[in-house]
Amino acid sequence: MSLCEAALSTSHLLNLAESFPLLQMNALVALCHFCELHGPRTLFCTEALHPPSPSPSSQAGAPVPGDRDRDGDREGEGLTMRANSSATQRGEMCDGCRSLPASHPGFMSIDDETGIRFLSHQHPRQPQLFSVVRQACVRSLSCEVCPGREGPIFFGDEQHGFVFSHTFFIKDSLARGFQRWYSIVMVAMDRIYLINSWPFLLRHLRLTIQSLQSTALKVFDNEQGVCPQRAVRMNSVFSPAVFPHQRSGNAARSLTSLTQHPNLWASLHSSFSWLLKACGSRLTEKLLEGAPTEDTLVLIERQTEQEEEMSCWEGAEGGAAKSQRHQSESELGHDFLYDDAKLDELPGPKFRSLRHLRQVLGAAEFRQLVWHVLMGNQVIWRGADPGLIQSAFTVLKSLLPVGCVRSVPYSAQYEEAYKCNFLGLSPDVPIPTHVSSSEFSVLVDVTSEKSCQISAMGEDDISSLYQYTISSANTQPTDRGPTLLNKLEVALSNENLSVEVVSHCLLCLKEEWMNKVKVLFKFSKVDGRGREDTQKVLALLGATGPGEEDNVRLLKFWMTGLSKTYKSHLMTAVRGGERSPSQ
Repeated sequence: MSLCEAALSTSHLLNLAESFPLLQMNALVALCHFCELHGPRTLFCTEALHPPSPSPSSQAGAPVPGDRDRDGDREGEGLTMRANSSATQRGEMCDGCRSLPASHPGFMSIDDETGIRFLSHQHPRQPQLFSVVRQACVRSLSCEVCPGREGPIFFGDEQHGFVFSHTFFIKDSLARGFQRWYSIVMVAMDRIYLINSWPFLLRHLRLTIQSLQSTALKVFDNEQGVCPQRAVRMNSVFSPAVFPHQRSGNAARSLTSLTQHPNLWASLHSSFSWLLKACGSRLTEKLLEGAPTEDTLVLIERQTEQEEEMSCWEGAEGGAAKSQRHQSESELGHDFLYDDAKLDELPGPKFRSLRHLRQVLGAAEFRQLVWHVLMGNQVIWRGADPGLIQSAFTVLKSLLPVGCVRSVPYSAQYEEAYKCNFLGLSPDVPIPTHVSSSEFSVLVDVTSEKSCQISAMGEDDISSLYQYTISSANTQPTDRGPTLLNKLEVALSNENLSVEVVSHCLLCLKEEWMNKVKVLFKFSKVDGRGREDTQKVLALLGATGPGEEDNVRLLKFWMTGLSKTYKSHLMTAVRGGERSPSQ
């Protein structure tokens, strides 16, 4: 594909996104040439001009038709004046240093979506940019070159801007060494952004350079076929006195002559304009509060699964009956994804926070209950007040990642532990023998202390309304760990810390241990390391020492709460890493 075809095929891509972080920094692209008579020269430059911000007085009225046309005429006049004002410099130029005639107004393209204008001429329209581009041109064709003198390089400073430069050679049968030296430079004020754009710029600039080189090579081969210059030079008499006069005629070949491209500068204008547009659109600045947490990913996955189940129920036979049953359970607060926002609407006394629950149950009983929660054991509350039980579950669920919570708020029959780790039962539901004798469950029986009007009592009297009996077959001591529980109890026992501060403390502890879970999952499950290596990782994570057994149980339980998105991403990355060496 020729340069003209490539430029025309990409000219329709000028309507992209509306964000231009690179263009906001006065980024521009320039084609430079090392003239054998005059040294480094700027041949062609494309810059982006943003529309002026509307003033408060002009925002009240409608835009006047024809303003854009008049602005475009003024820009053309400005470019023409800029070209005519540098007559002295023009007089020192040969055909190889010149791209457009002095009377040429330049090229201009307008982005209809954003109003940004892309202007191209031999030199920038602003004097400050002229010196910046001039310095970039000189450095790219003199001192700042890569090995082999052909390829990309990065240089610059904060005062004069940062430059991405790609030097290359163009074949010329009349030039010294049968080639001429050129470079394409992109100048911007943001160093990090320009470095991040390196692969994109390198890929697309090479397409432009290869098109120029292939077009010039065809012209070079044709000229060599007609009159081979190597034989002519070897047979000519060399004289130091006449050498400058012999070189002056051959040094004045323009790039248009080398490529025999009638629309060369218009094509370069399209290519450079698209490059500025696309490079500014590919990387945008966004305000992020942080990566999505595991709780957020799990909630999204659960919502998707619930929507899919509802769609299947409505489309299958008997779906109406199942949907009605699901709706009735939701009304009673029995659905799996119970909305905690409805907690305040439930009548009767409720647990307000972890500190409140600790005050009601007592420090020892609270630690025993929370230990079972963190270890992943089934927590069963049995009583006549669904609202009280649900409030207890709401408070206790805050100790775990969302992915580790499986809750049945209130049921008329026992549900197995694989279905839920939080189970609320009515008072007359018996507990199976294999559950009551298991060390992996804990039962909290809530019985009325005395017959009285609940509505007449306040929430602070919740301890006097009910009696709480905690029973479990577990014989393992719960006073050693896990470490998270020890730190949580320190925060809860400190009365100087408000409930909000304790909540944030718990959130930080959960994030800390969830990160440890991710490391352990990657190390043990994905990489498949042995027990000895895993023990070293646990020591590195701070999970060894006092309460080590409880810490390991917590990590393994929390590992089940990792989102499917994270697990699949991790496995895909590992498989990709295994395939890359063979590729």
